[in-house]
Amino acid sequence: MSLNPRILSWEGQVCWIVGASSGIGRATAAALHRRGAQLVVSARSADALERFVREHPGTVALPLDVTDASAVATAAQQVLAQQGRLDLVFACAGHYRAQRATTFDLAEMLRHQSVNYVGTLHVLAATLPALLAARRGHISLMGSVAAYRGLPQALAYGPTKAALNSLADSLYLDLHETGLGVSVVNPGFVETTLTAQNGFHMPALMSPAAAAERIVQGWERGRFEIHFPRRFSLGLKALKLMPDGLYFAAVRRATGL
Repeated sequence: MSLNPRILSWEGQVCWIVGASSGIGRATAAALHRRGAQLVVSARSADALERFVREHPGTVALPLDVTDASAVATAAQQVLAQQGRLDLVFACAGHYRAQRATTFDLAEMLRHQSVNYVGTLHVLAATLPALLAARRGHISLMGSVAAYRGLPQALAYGPTKAALNSLADSLYLDLHETGLGVSVVNPGFVETTLTAQNGFHMPALMSPAAAAERIVQGWERGRFEIHFPRRFSLGLKALKLMPDGLYFAAVRRATGL
């Protein structure tokens, strides 16, 4: 079912990928470039962005740190001044460090919040006025299947993704009648520098390129929640419906934690 306007062609569409230096963000930017989109890519690493630009001619690089609200606002102004409009904004900058409550680290908890959630708010604050004025465009947030229910090792990461899922729900309800599209991307395990630190088996592990194809196809089809791989994400969705006692026992058995 299409909950957003379908995207029938990417040719000439102005797409700003925030968090494009590596992993899913970089792969998604590359997938959009192949389809003819006009890309603007942002991340903290200027060197990584410049490498992307060399490999993908016509792309514009705007280095920034999403935790710096003024830097994000300035970059958004540059995008609008240079491109004249925004058709899609993908807020996918992210931070992840495995953590359990037995080794509670407040600084890491707050770092996750600052990058994953507050950084996304900075992107929204910088782009929503122009999108609302145009009454067109698409906003997409990077969530995770870790948002569905609490998981071991996800003490810092999971709550930020749950917040983004709730934020996406509210954005959709508020913005649907304005003509704007809203989506949230909830991937399972994807082979990135972030997941490389996991010391446990990651079922249904995907490549960033495969994940990017799922994301772009989801936007094209007007999906609200884009979750994958479905054989894994649907199973986790089903766990949301379990009574608490059964859920906690199932997770302990599956993870050994």
